Amino acid sequence: MADSIFCFDSSALVKQYIPEPGTQWVRAIVRNYEVVIAEIGIVEVAAALSKRKRMGDLDQETYEDFLEVFLQDVERGYQILVAARDTFNLAVDLTRRHPLRAYDAVQLATALRLAEALKAERLSMTFVSADAQLCTAAEQEGLAVVNPNLLPETL
Repeated sequence: MADSIFCFDSSALVKQYIPEPGTQWVRAIVRNYEVVIAEIGIVEVAAALSKRKRMGDLDQETYEDFLEVFLQDVERGYQILVAARDTFNLAVDLTRRHPLRAYDAVQLATALRLAEALKAERLSMTFVSADAQLCTAAEQEGLAVVNPNLLPETL
């Protein structure tokens, strides 16, 4: 896995900041490998943290701390992929083939474009999502997939 790249969707990346099933695995991957996220995932993770605060799972101070660390990681720790028009066109096609929400389709399309680019360089990519439906679609599209929710609690 030395040349492995992990493309995270927001449902998996949020585990880096909020302890949930799969958090230990996510943190180990983030610490040891190159992690790529779709630009739209920045908003999705921020929204997920905000939702957890509104639900009472996070107090104000913890929420602000988690959000600040996440935004710092966006600037320094993750490779951010900006979706071009052809990626959005692919996302539209993906919604025809799979029961995906809009942002999930964009994240999957971004991962598929990345996988295409990496294939020429003979690098492997694993798509990481905690959304079972998105994982199924990604597998059907030919991606290697990990759902951290399905991994053992300890490494």
